[in-house]
Amino acid sequence: MNGKLILEDGSEFNGELLSDAKAAGEVVFNTGMTGYQEVLTDPSYCGQIVTMTFPLIGNYGTARVFDQADASFVRGFVIGELCCGPSNWQAEDSLPHYLRTRGVPCIHGVDTRAVTRRIRSAGTMKGIIVPDGTPADEIAELLARPPEIETVAEVTTREIYRIPAGGPKVAVLDYGIKRNILHSLAKVGCDLTVFPADTGAEEILAGDFAGVFLSNGPGDPKDVPKSIAAVKNLLGKKPIFGICLGHQLLALAMGANTYKLKFGHRGANHPVKELLSGRVHITSQNHGYAVEEETLEGKDIVVTHRAVNDGTVEGMRHRSLPVFSVQYHPEAAPGPDDNTYLFDRYMDILRKGE
Repeated sequence: MNGKLILEDGSEFNGELLSDAKAAGEVVFNTGMTGYQEVLTDPSYCGQIVTMTFPLIGNYGTARVFDQADASFVRGFVIGELCCGPSNWQAEDSLPHYLRTRGVPCIHGVDTRAVTRRIRSAGTMKGIIVPDGTPADEIAELLARPPEIETVAEVTTREIYRIPAGGPKVAVLDYGIKRNILHSLAKVGCDLTVFPADTGAEEILAGDFAGVFLSNGPGDPKDVPKSIAAVKNLLGKKPIFGICLGHQLLALAMGANTYKLKFGHRGANHPVKELLSGRVHITSQNHGYAVEEETLEGKDIVVTHRAVNDGTVEGMRHRSLPVFSVQYHPEAAPGPDDNTYLFDRYMDILRKGE
């Protein structure tokens, strides 16, 4: 079935649909050569139509071990060439069947380079995926839908649960956490209790926790004021480590500001410089917002990591409190494992507090 991706500026890109399902969401692009299944199941993509820039997607199939959540939260998937016959010893399913069974609208045979160039020049914008022949009034209605702002509430855990590991007890605030982040924390010995995103500071402080972890997640950090307030009330009371959305919430809780990037950072090949050592790490990233560096001044905060490509803040720490965060995903799912040292660093802080 023929279809098209239509951006809110009127740009149209033709392709072939896997099903007649329509999609609407913020259109973004990911530059990773691999990791499409992790992208599909990363809750941080909730509300978005994801364009994969690598030309061939699906060549190694899918397997449950790569899922980062039980469901896919992307609103649509845009692909150049879709591989229907994967070749990989781990493959349990083909990508087309995986997408169909999870109800993910997909358009393939698209000039993804043209889509990416349009987003890079005009900025991230809303888009829709529709079959050819969709009436103009229905297209207009889809494009007029307001942006989603309840994405964290959609992806967070509904119940508190534990992942025992025998080490220091850590309260995890789940804004849309990936499984491999939990695995990475448990691997270094953190005994985890995972809480819903709207959990208040009082409940966390009532527990016998050595530290608090703020997870990744989707959307604008300013859309979750209750979470910002909770983090603010935890400052100075527990060691805190934040990743991605957790990094942004931490900045807002400390009185800094965040802003929306023109087209975001999404991929498994983003260079980030650790300023203390001068070493450049290759990182996995998925975010559309960043911390405004000028607003960190006078707040006893040091920038620790910086993006090589555009100079944006990729990490920070408090000068006197055991609080630090990074904007990228150090757990490598997908991506390189250059940055797993951060989990060891957090464990060292927790051990010193015992």
